[in-house]
Amino acid sequence: MSALHLQHDIGRSVAVFSGEHLLFRYHYLPATELKESPRPYLHPVKSLKGDTLTVFRPNDHPWHHALSLTLNQVSGTNFWGGPTCTREAGYQWKENHGRQCHTGWITLAAEGSRATLAHSLDWKRDDRVLFRETRALAVAVDEAAGSWSLHWLSHLDNVSDETLSLGNPHSQGGLAGSHYSGLQFRGVRELLDDHLDATIKITAEGGLEGIKAVHGVPARWMEWHGQLDESLRRVVIRFENRPGPLPWFVRRNYPLAAFPTEFDQNREVAPGQRIEVDHVLTFTCVP
Repeated sequence: MSALHLQHDIGRSVAVFSGEHLLFRYHYLPATELKESPRPYLHPVKSLKGDTLTVFRPNDHPWHHALSLTLNQVSGTNFWGGPTCTREAGYQWKENHGRQCHTGWITLAAEGSRATLAHSLDWKRDDRVLFRETRALAVAVDEAAGSWSLHWLSHLDNVSDETLSLGNPHSQGGLAGSHYSGLQFRGVRELLDDHLDATIKITAEGGLEGIKAVHGVPARWMEWHGQLDESLRRVVIRFENRPGPLPWFVRRNYPLAAFPTEFDQNREVAPGQRIEVDHVLTFTCVP
């Protein structure tokens, strides 16, 4: 078994390796522009065979930052990046972007087939802190199964003195089906290109299959069955919400999965109240 180990580029990123193979690089102090709502992100995310699974700053939506946690709108602050969607004016560019700021490491450890990266962050608009977060990324490798998993656990506490309203283009802007928010995974473009191959597909708990069946429908887990260019290797990515069913957000033509923190209505978070994010992503190479 190849043991996990970390490589820390202090003040920039932490990389997790299984033996000599990179699993991901976690950029905790990103250099992205304010208009993209700077936040920590994982890129590249790779399979155990070395295939890259994520894209960073794609030309269609440069604010899609590979694998990252976002909140679309928080009482007028845009933590998603890009233009803000409102019911009155649709998508408009505004100077309302927030950022997630790393404040300190709690744990950086790797032993055997497991590793943990845990740190604290402030979600800020200018100098004002809205949420204070504790984030833990737990990594586990199962070489026999050809897979590795990432357990993302975050606690976000409202440290402001007001109730914060969480919205998305569906709940806030009236754009039906566009519940962009929460943890998002932006995959490489070829991943779900089916080229008339029925084994390349999206499925979910309860026998659901196809984007029309899965998008917006509550299920505890969703899977992407894809194939990579060049290596032609196949991979299964499972997205799981540990607390229970979640109405999934999914796009196929530009592969995107999101775990929405709110769906068709805004979510109100009182001062001192906590949001918990508890998800697992598993990346499996198919023989």
